[in-house]
Amino acid sequence: QVQLVESGGGLVQAGGSLTLSCAASGVIVSISDMGWSRQAPGKQREPVAIISSGGSSSFADSVKGRFTTSRDNGKNTVYLQLNNLKPEDTAVYYCNAKVALMGIRGYIEVQGQGTLVTVSS
Repeated sequence: QVQLVESGGGLVQAGGSLTLSCAASGVIVSISDMGWSRQAPGKQREPVAIISSGGSSSFADSVKGRFTTSRDNGKNTVYLQLNNLKPEDTAVYYCNAKVALMGIRGYIEVQGQGTLVTVSS
């Protein structure tokens, strides 16, 4: 069994910054891609960022230049730095990861419960 737990969401004014963290726990052999998606009220979930185990990352056009992502492979943790936040960034942010577990062949996709980011104008 594996669990992803996000933290760091909250209320921030437009132009402000937040750092989200997501830690994976369980009997983990390895983690390949880790990433973030978000779902705004009344909208479909959209991918935000992805980072490979080697540190290569890519971002949605809507957040390029404002968000960065990093990971600590030793801690099975991924981070999302949100800068210059806009009201349209308000959403529940979800962490996801492709995880190889002890005794299970291949990678499984796991998602966290989400953390709410609210940006006021």
